[in-house]
Amino acid sequence: MHNKARRTLAATGINHALHDGFTDLIYVLLPVWQTEFALSYGLLAVMRGLYSGAMAALQIPVGRLAERVDGKILLALGTMLAALGYVLAGLSGSVVGLGLALLVSGAGSSTQHPLASAAVSRAYGKAARGPLGIYNFSGDLGKATLPPLIAMLLVIMSWRHALLLVALAGLLVALCLAVLMPAVGKGFAQKPAVTTQSAQAGRGGFSWLLAIGILDSAVRMGFLTFLPFLLRDKGASLPTSGFALALVFIGGAAGKFTCGWLGERVGTIRTVLITEGGTAALILAVLALPLVPAIIVLPLLGVMLNGTSSVLYGTVPELTSPDRTERAFALFYTGTIGSGATAPVLYGLLGDAVGPVLATIATAVTALAICPLALLLASHLTDSRRA
Repeated sequence: MHNKARRTLAATGINHALHDGFTDLIYVLLPVWQTEFALSYGLLAVMRGLYSGAMAALQIPVGRLAERVDGKILLALGTMLAALGYVLAGLSGSVVGLGLALLVSGAGSSTQHPLASAAVSRAYGKAARGPLGIYNFSGDLGKATLPPLIAMLLVIMSWRHALLLVALAGLLVALCLAVLMPAVGKGFAQKPAVTTQSAQAGRGGFSWLLAIGILDSAVRMGFLTFLPFLLRDKGASLPTSGFALALVFIGGAAGKFTCGWLGERVGTIRTVLITEGGTAALILAVLALPLVPAIIVLPLLGVMLNGTSSVLYGTVPELTSPDRTERAFALFYTGTIGSGATAPVLYGLLGDAVGPVLATIATAVTALAICPLALLLASHLTDSRRA
């Protein structure tokens, strides 16, 4: 049992690293696409949103499909489809073809979050909070690896050839899933282990948790959309921007651990208040500082940007009944990733209207708006998680 659980965590972790890297390497390519296709900030955000939008829209259907088809099969097929999308992107000759390829790749990635999270949650049962934290941390390893790798590859080859290489990595990971990952099962046969009263309380708490997750994702994706352009305006080269993004993602990986540890000691609510307040302050600092000091504070900003998510993901099973694990994760990821798809478009349109600096300030204001929602969530958490 323990060996099966470890294999599940290892396979889903590698898969998570790949898919999160697939998602965030787009940030490095946005300035390249802007130059090649003469796109506005709003249209660039649409390109970014096509991937995340497809990923978000299909998560609930995928969660329901997992009740009939083993999750392992769906994960492997989804990873193959995500890789195929980047093959098509590398072969595309127009912005329309690129957009369609990003839709295909995003559709493939829709399998990853709800099914892998539920697989880890099932494998470890009541002890799943720690493994779920490790699973989420693995995604940040991909974010810290693939974007700077793409930035370096762009120095020696075209972006199309670089995408073909990362697609090959995706096909290899899909093969590893098919060979190494234990079967997940077709559904959760367990009966609800909560009373009607507690289930109703969980639903109310889940709504506030989802609202916080949606706004937190909007802040993160909105800020990252503008960061390469803010750095470029400060004089950064493309490799420097890739390095700066890597620092944000490395900080985010550290944030998964530090804020998980912090959440255990000071509670979920206080952790959310600390991370969102810190996010707002550090976004403003990046705007105000020259290039080198701004890059220096990016790892700490990464900690704050990902700090909230590290305590939110582990709280999902606590606010839902065991028989609805897949659907709860699917709904949560649909909301957060859907926000990640739509928020950059809205911020991008705002950037076209008022400029990237004021639009970035708007992301800091959004972070502060999360704080009152965290206080509303408090009454739905157990005493040990509330604080």
